[in-house]
Amino acid sequence: MDALGIADGAASVLGTPRRTAPRFAAFLNAAAMHADNFDDTNPQAVAERNGGIHATAPVLAAALAAAEERGADGRALSTALHAGIEIACRINHAIDARHYQSGFHATGTLSTFGAAAAAAMLQGLDRDRIGHALAFAASAAGGVRQNFGSMIEVLHPGLAAEAGIVAADLAARRLAGAADALGGRVGYFEAAGGGFDAGWLERLGDPWAIVDPGMWIKPFPNGALTHPAMTGLLALKDERGFDGGDVASISVRTNRRVLETLIHHDPKSIGEARFSMQFALALIAVEGRAGLAEFTEATLARPDIRAAMERVRFAAYDEPEPDYTNMTTLLDVTLTDGTGLHRRCDWAQGSTQSPMSFEDASEKFMQCIAFVGFPPDSADALIEIVDTLESLDDAGRIASICRRSRDGQ
Repeated sequence: MDALGIADGAASVLGTPRRTAPRFAAFLNAAAMHADNFDDTNPQAVAERNGGIHATAPVLAAALAAAEERGADGRALSTALHAGIEIACRINHAIDARHYQSGFHATGTLSTFGAAAAAAMLQGLDRDRIGHALAFAASAAGGVRQNFGSMIEVLHPGLAAEAGIVAADLAARRLAGAADALGGRVGYFEAAGGGFDAGWLERLGDPWAIVDPGMWIKPFPNGALTHPAMTGLLALKDERGFDGGDVASISVRTNRRVLETLIHHDPKSIGEARFSMQFALALIAVEGRAGLAEFTEATLARPDIRAAMERVRFAAYDEPEPDYTNMTTLLDVTLTDGTGLHRRCDWAQGSTQSPMSFEDASEKFMQCIAFVGFPPDSADALIEIVDTLESLDDAGRIASICRRSRDGQ
């Protein structure tokens, strides 16, 4: 930060004692929130589409930075956060499927609109000014899926969050954009998707996307499309009591869109491994768990993990059955004694159909802070704040608790 000349400012870099300009704090915090691919997911609302969105990290990072700078209270932060997430998720539901299929990464592209809206609301901008911020977002949104598994993909939420802060700042300074920058003949929807379904936008807040289709909280720090298979394999191991050495082969089948998204069948780095069905199932088969401690370069290089990966066959089924979801995964495990096991997995743990409670999410948070050495008493304070966020008189208290090094200084 010192070398870049961004070491001073009004917003906190979470987990460190540093402050910087809100745009850079938003960038750094959103990238950090997504770095381990452990952030929540809002899925597509219909079975024939894939391409969920990690809207929370970029919108939350932008909202936290803007709230800290403006001295906003918890209710204002909560309102802006929910509005921003809603906008990002519903745009993802509305834009034609070509957006994702052609290679755009919705978390990097569409979260920009949510981050811009959240930051603009916390600046107190009116409807017209928020519209101009969204027009800026239409020209700033970017991110392609070819970067999945690379360090660049980790930056996609950061770029979205930073662009959201900049959009709000420029709109507040009277920057004006096209009123139809999203839906116009050559607007964002047409350029980046080939069209959109206005019906999804008419559902803004009715119901909220965080409720329907819901926000899925990840049990594992990797691509969510692997999670039904991982959940199913864990269940089979618990039921039958086998270990990695007992597995002769694993066949996993998904819809073709999932297969075309999880592109790293022989990952060379742990970043690529987060988008690898083979690595995910090898971890479950051998270790029986897949947490932050397991997603390391050392684990990926282990001969037993590599051998287990070679026993995983990943393919697409020909046609989905009428009752399949867009996540339906068919799992067939053959044990070395010839026993064949089958599991159909329509959902993963943490999904709307198998949700985590507040206590479950709090336990996940405590495991994360233990992994990085964050002070447990501070973590307890953050859980209490989240549970009573709308009564918080100063949202900056969240940043003040988080603005410390790993040793608590």
